[in-house]
Amino acid sequence: MAIDADAYYRRYAPMVLRRCRRMLGDEARAVDAMQDTFVKLLTYQDRLDDSAPSSLLYRMATNVCLNTIRSSKRKPDARNGDLLERIAATGDDQESRASAGGILGRLFAREKESTQTIAVLHLLDGMTLQEVATEVGMSVSGVRKRLRNLRANLHELEGV
Repeated sequence: MAIDADAYYRRYAPMVLRRCRRMLGDEARAVDAMQDTFVKLLTYQDRLDDSAPSSLLYRMATNVCLNTIRSSKRKPDARNGDLLERIAATGDDQESRASAGGILGRLFAREKESTQTIAVLHLLDGMTLQEVATEVGMSVSGVRKRLRNLRANLHELEGV
């Protein structure tokens, strides 16, 4: 695929930045993740299908953010995320986002990348279990089981 990097950046950067802000809750980390997304786009442009560029960039941004969360070593000051839904519904204030980001970082460090993707698609993006199952290539019961295990791991993490 021949990519006009400037045109892609001008057109899709706001969408990618919104996605990164939503997932990371920190402006500086969101900007870094957005830049990383476009670097990956340029790096792998020969292997990518550009028939749906917004979907491609949305998915790439999601993966970059998940990797950022997973590799983050920040520890939250308070262990106050009692359910994954509460974390996903975190408010716009910096303190809430930092706390949720730290909890997610510790939680996602223990999980497979596909489980992280399932959690983001279902809890953050609001996709149904069926839509998530189709997206990740699993059964609905498999998705449900992964979410149940993720909740159990979160409760265990809160108890520590």
